[in-house]
Amino acid sequence: MGAGFYVNDDLTIPSSELVFRAARAGGPGGQHVNTSATRVELTWDVAESASLDESQRTRIMTRLRTRLDSRGVLRMVEGRRRSQLRNREAVTERFVQLIASALKIPKKRKKTRPPRGAAEKRIRDKKRRSDVKRRRGPVGSDD
Repeated sequence: MGAGFYVNDDLTIPSSELVFRAARAGGPGGQHVNTSATRVELTWDVAESASLDESQRTRIMTRLRTRLDSRGVLRMVEGRRRSQLRNREAVTERFVQLIASALKIPKKRKKTRPPRGAAEKRIRDKKRRSDVKRRRGPVGSDD
């Protein structure tokens, strides 16, 4: 696991900031699952993390607000694998990906106009549809 978890060029989270807890998990494993604590819970205190600068903390707190508790703690759980080690690796990998995506700054959208051909096609289609509906009406009699 090393000294920390590399998220991107600007952030490496020290392993001392992450808390791992193991518990009994459901799922596959037969009787083994009833006796082994293979489910892993990872918690990270975003609000008190020393590895984040204020802009990173704000971005994470905003982007992940639905996943944080009232104290600003992120909690992730993994229990699909039969081994505690594999669950720990999986939850750590998911954690790093989640933090990296939360820190990613989306590109600004450049305003563009639709091409002239698209506008002409839209008008042409509207006229065609209008004609179809107009022809559906009652047929006039030539009395």
